[in-house]
Amino acid sequence: MRHPFTDKIDEILVKHFGDNAEQIFKNSELLQYINIKTKSANKGSKSRGSFGNLYAIYVLIEDYINNDYHNKKGYSEYDGAKFSDLFKRQRELPFGSKLQNHALNHRMNEEFKKFFPTCEFTPIIRVPETNRYWFNENLTKVKANKTSFNLAIAVIEIIDTYVEVKKGSFEKFIETCEQLKEIEDEQTPKTSEFVLGLLAPNVDARIFEIVSFSILKYFYSDQTVYFGFELEEIEEENLKLYKTGRTNANDGGIDFVMKPLGRFFQVTETTDVKKYFLDIDKLEKFPVTFVVKSEETPESLLTKIRENAEKQYSIKAIVDKYVSCIEEIINIQELTNRFNKAVELGLLNDILDEIIIQSKVEFNYEEDDEEDE
Repeated sequence: MRHPFTDKIDEILVKHFGDNAEQIFKNSELLQYINIKTKSANKGSKSRGSFGNLYAIYVLIEDYINNDYHNKKGYSEYDGAKFSDLFKRQRELPFGSKLQNHALNHRMNEEFKKFFPTCEFTPIIRVPETNRYWFNENLTKVKANKTSFNLAIAVIEIIDTYVEVKKGSFEKFIETCEQLKEIEDEQTPKTSEFVLGLLAPNVDARIFEIVSFSILKYFYSDQTVYFGFELEEIEEENLKLYKTGRTNANDGGIDFVMKPLGRFFQVTETTDVKKYFLDIDKLEKFPVTFVVKSEETPESLLTKIRENAEKQYSIKAIVDKYVSCIEEIINIQELTNRFNKAVELGLLNDILDEIIIQSKVEFNYEEDDEEDE
């Protein structure tokens, strides 16, 4: 696989290994894996960053270098890196402050095996009883033209370069949002076009969820309901939408919740009936509104869900019960309509502000002055 960032990998390898660079890349599953994981580098802020698995490699190889094993023998005798040290270091890296332990413990190894099923080496070695970790030295060394080379320093440089590219893309994205907030009213169509471009089917699921939330939050903010426990104490309340966690966290949670109605929203990019029914089961078949990253009509999506359900479940009553729990399907076109209504109410800058806030939280981004504080 070649993509724009592969050229940068080639450049770094040539710097370190000269004429052997091409052969080293071909002979190294580790470099090929990193190449796969860095394909989003030049796709801008709207594409997934893949930091978790790369940082698992990074912190272990950094520990390997810090102990000078790239220059000496004896790594097999090393006591191993402490999990607490690796985890702390991982979270110190750009975009890494909210990363979990999954990549270090199993996710990176599983994905590597998926891409290289015939490779005899497991990248991350760990002993759960002692919480000690090693990076498989067999993958840091590669032979090319009858000579053995150590990749450790080059790997660190490649990942550092990838992070810098992604950081630059994200900073440009935030800067664009900030600039669009300042433009004159006659330029509103340009700003609207930018926001709506973030709803495209090919946009990173995290960006889609952030923008969907920002639009719906302000679309509903102008709507009111009347609540009270006593007739004489009924009060008017604006609808408020809350984001309940990080996007794609795989934490079993529901994405948005609305007060005071207690309405639940789940964002998805699939029509896999199992995913819909799993979300419904989470809430013991309480109604759920699905925000779907699709340009298909809500009617078409609902028909697909029902047809898929009927293929998997032979009992009509079960299918009917699940389908009845789909309170509403909001597709890209409906999000566009609701965005336009919010813009008519003068809420465009509020939506941009929300996108900026949620993006910084999601991508673990802190500006320098915030870090200094």
